[in-house]
Amino acid sequence: MTFFEDHRDRFARAESACRRLTVAPAFLGGIALFALLGITVAEVFWRYVLGDSLLWIEDVSTMSLALVVAAAIAHGAREGSHVCVNLIARVAGRRVTRITDAAARLLGVAATTMAAYALFVHGSCGLPCGAVTGSVSIPHTPFYYALGASLAIYGLLLASQLLLGLAVWNAEDPNEPDE
Repeated sequence: MTFFEDHRDRFARAESACRRLTVAPAFLGGIALFALLGITVAEVFWRYVLGDSLLWIEDVSTMSLALVVAAAIAHGAREGSHVCVNLIARVAGRRVTRITDAAARLLGVAATTMAAYALFVHGSCGLPCGAVTGSVSIPHTPFYYALGASLAIYGLLLASQLLLGLAVWNAEDPNEPDE
């Protein structure tokens, strides 16, 4: 048995723990989506009934939408709802797709790690870098951190799926024809 096969249960538990990490961003995203709904209703009322516009509405709605996107990244990764085109699986067998799946997850871990790092670094600059909204000066820092945390969770989920996939690499696939 290989190292990965010996630790299959541990990798499965790690993957399950990474899935549980997406609960908090999903909850936060739901709150942000509800706030965005309320903000939009208030702006429509103010604009069309009272004949005036709320000056801060664009800033607050943009920042709420950033939280919704952060939640969608993490939750979408958990549910497997990101865009995926399985062209290779149509022409090649499971042996080839195991390799391409591992390579894609490895590239995904690298990309999400770099993106999360960049978001944390850029977000930590904060007010000295002028990272605030245009009209009411809402600091971007917590929103950069939310997006960075969401990408970090996505990277952890990809890494755990990669390790779990390596652990079951040699497992028999009932759909794979015998040679």
